[in-house]
Amino acid sequence: MKDYQGVADAVAEEIRSGVLRPGDRLPPQREFARRHRIANSTATRVYRELARRGLTVGEVGRGTFVRAESETAAPALTEPTGSRVDLELNYPVVPEQAALLAESLTGLLRPAALGAALGPVGAAGAPAVRAAGADLLARGDWRPDPEQVLFAGNGRQALSAVLAALVPPGGRLGVEELTYPVVKAIAARFGITLVPLAMDDDGLLPEAVEEAHRGGPLSAVYVQPTLHNPLSLTMPRPRRERLAEVLLRLGVPAVEDTIWAFLRDEVSPLAALAPDLTVLVDSLSKRVAPGLSLGFVVAPAALAGDIGASLRSGGWAPMRFALEAAYRWQQDGTVKALVRAKQREAAVRQEMAGRLLDGFAVRGDPRSYHCWWQLPRPWRADTFVAAAARHGIALAPAAAFTVGRGHAPNAVRLGLASPSTGVLAQALGTLAGLARSAPDTLVTD
Repeated sequence: MKDYQGVADAVAEEIRSGVLRPGDRLPPQREFARRHRIANSTATRVYRELARRGLTVGEVGRGTFVRAESETAAPALTEPTGSRVDLELNYPVVPEQAALLAESLTGLLRPAALGAALGPVGAAGAPAVRAAGADLLARGDWRPDPEQVLFAGNGRQALSAVLAALVPPGGRLGVEELTYPVVKAIAARFGITLVPLAMDDDGLLPEAVEEAHRGGPLSAVYVQPTLHNPLSLTMPRPRRERLAEVLLRLGVPAVEDTIWAFLRDEVSPLAALAPDLTVLVDSLSKRVAPGLSLGFVVAPAALAGDIGASLRSGGWAPMRFALEAAYRWQQDGTVKALVRAKQREAAVRQEMAGRLLDGFAVRGDPRSYHCWWQLPRPWRADTFVAAAARHGIALAPAAAFTVGRGHAPNAVRLGLASPSTGVLAQALGTLAGLARSAPDTLVTD
């Protein structure tokens, strides 16, 4: 007779290897017993053992399901470890997220609705979906015209399509001297020349745009006016107005990335000041979740045709299922609830970073999920990142964001979103201890 532990081990291996996936329903216990040629009482013990191990969960009236992978135990960060705490990638998650999203998707999973959601769709979507997209993107006193809203598979695809439409191969794209690394990768792929533009504590300097344009026409300027990544800067209104005036006078379009701007939804975008020359790009990856994302483009009428053609020809149009899901999440208030929860969570994590890194030169915003750390001497960014890695902590060095051949700042960006708050606190404490230590005692150059 088979031992129930052995059968449970076999099912656990199927879960570990991916044969059984989170959300899969196990057969009723009697059917399971027949398949495995075991007694019904043994099948009951197997199911109890799987639940005890945290691998399955029973739902009254529905059955037994494979659980999503539970959070691993916090690593002992005071000593070097093989565990990895990710302060490099930055995707905010709140505890209620999965439940809220699942509830909204219930109606979409009914056969009739699902059949429609699996059909093809274009970059423009339907009028009702465009209106919902406009509501989702609205900030401050600005709401885009729904007719100007286009959709992509995700934010990176939206950005790729816009840059492909606006900047020809060999063309010049002005970017902040510290910028989103994906823009660097897209530019390299498309043969676009990046032109670094100087910044100060208020963000991009409009005078830098003018100077760069005199040196050779800029096809466009890519800018993050709200909660800049990596600096967490938000341009004050006068700076935005001055930048809009310069762009309009020069006739240079702006590509405005608002991926993090939902955390400061009281701030109107640059698009509100220069609507005829600003292409706004956003996505659901931070607001909602990266696994079922959707990209947004708000395109001025004069540029919409080229950008729409770029979305279609690049294969960057959205999946209809994601579009329908986003529509439902916006209509029933799920997106709003997640935004408010993530705004609160960002404040908690920024307070934690400020407290545990007190005394260091750390710049952040109380509403941001990342901060910028100017490292103390004699640390260099590369050796600090290496030392952190020895303790299982992944960081992003300033060089990842630096454009051009200039010297990268001696700094790292801390992404605060991905770990649990307990793991984050341990990681920040470990980094503070490293920063107070001598580099040559921890790493070898």
